[in-house]
Amino acid sequence: MTHTKRIVLSSDHAAIELRQTIAAHVADLGWEVVDIGPVTPESTHYPLHGKAAAERVASGDCRFGIILCGTGQGIMMAANKVPGIRCGVCSDTFSARMIRQHNDANMLSLGVRVLGEGLALEIVDAFLTAEFEGGRHATRVDMIEAQETQEAGLMA
Repeated sequence: MTHTKRIVLSSDHAAIELRQTIAAHVADLGWEVVDIGPVTPESTHYPLHGKAAAERVASGDCRFGIILCGTGQGIMMAANKVPGIRCGVCSDTFSARMIRQHNDANMLSLGVRVLGEGLALEIVDAFLTAEFEGGRHATRVDMIEAQETQEAGLMA
């Protein structure tokens, strides 16, 4: 995984405006933003956008990802199907800090129909400034990764 300040953003059609606001905000914080769209309001399928962003993070191309849809739930589920991704949907700053500190989350999912712009930016800041604590939490993250490997072995 890369430790550069490179972050991928994606959304479905419902969240274009908030995604672009977040992209500008994280760029102002010094992050290199990879915004993979969409850019037009035609209806799109959030699973495709969640997967595309997750693949950028899983490959190491981007350190983190932020994805958005109406509730944040569906796109998060799609992202978590990509091996190596730990994505949580957050509607508060405490949860955003905790998914980084305790779960070493590498993606954040937000719901445009759940959050206002101000709170969304506060959640993004909490996620990006929190650091993984390791220790007992590392053991649990290792267990999650082992489950992922076991499931991949069952599919082979």
